[in-house]
Amino acid sequence: MIKKLFFLGALILCVTTYGQVGGRSTYQFLNLLNSPRQAALGGKVVTNYDYDPTQGLFNPASINPEMDNQLSLNYVNYLGDVNYGTASYAYLWDRRTQVLHTGVTYINYGSFDGYDEQGNATSSFSGGEVALSFGHARNVAFTNFHVGANVKFISSKLEQYSSFGVAADIAVMYVYEDWDLHITAVARNVGTQITPYEETFEKLPFELILGISQTLQNIPIRWHFTLDNMQRWNIAFANPNRDESDLEGNTTSEKINFIDNAFRHMIFGLELFPEGGFNIRLGYNVRRGEELRIVDQRAFAGISAGFSIKLNKLRLSYSYSKFSAAAASSYFGLNMNLQ
Repeated sequence: MIKKLFFLGALILCVTTYGQVGGRSTYQFLNLLNSPRQAALGGKVVTNYDYDPTQGLFNPASINPEMDNQLSLNYVNYLGDVNYGTASYAYLWDRRTQVLHTGVTYINYGSFDGYDEQGNATSSFSGGEVALSFGHARNVAFTNFHVGANVKFISSKLEQYSSFGVAADIAVMYVYEDWDLHITAVARNVGTQITPYEETFEKLPFELILGISQTLQNIPIRWHFTLDNMQRWNIAFANPNRDESDLEGNTTSEKINFIDNAFRHMIFGLELFPEGGFNIRLGYNVRRGEELRIVDQRAFAGISAGFSIKLNKLRLSYSYSKFSAAAASSYFGLNMNLQ
């Protein structure tokens, strides 16, 4: 049993891919990227305000009438045998109620060989989690501000242990159409476990994200700038693998300062031909690049890229994210206009 719990714990920490922030709470899958578009732009981009209902899973204030009757399906071939996906749909009820949004996020951790305390083989086991969400957004009358919220019901099954929880996302978004400017703030995963795995109630992975994006005038490029994990300023850490030793055996550790912490909150993204039938997306996640880079070796950690192509009422998307020289993930997405 001890080995089983060790394997599951190690896997959950790996899935976060962010060593300093991960491991502090349960249901970490809630903060995984939910679409190829988001992944290609560096991750956790919350400033898209258009047809894509997947954005409503991360930022409920982005739910809008353009999402009406749009269905989005996404799948991620993640690290190891882990895979996860999302599905989302939006429906315009009427001009007064406006748009209702629903979505589901699931993750499958794969299969594990079980062993007891003496190292004897037992039966294999698996783990998985799922979250069902319902969201809605409204325009603040006579302003350019939009407010929205998601309610999520969370179920988790890890070997013989199970848990159930509930959470909410709350967001506000400013949309200035004359400049095609979007500014937003999102508080994610405000909630609690209703049923813990055993007796101890664990925290949910609360996260505060800020974002801004704009399409350049007369140039078909939209830039995105995101600040993630703003609820915790100190997310940088000194990597012992980067310690330096002089000829006398004195060791100097990597120095982390204010600038290092500031930059590791930053995510940069560019979208070429954002409103076209074909577009290209590029992104860079500073924290991922710094934490996973290898000294004296170019691994392109933190870089991501992707594209999408529209075929009549279907839009196909693909993205590739580089974590390190040994790990990368592919994201696949399909958006369908059901009108």
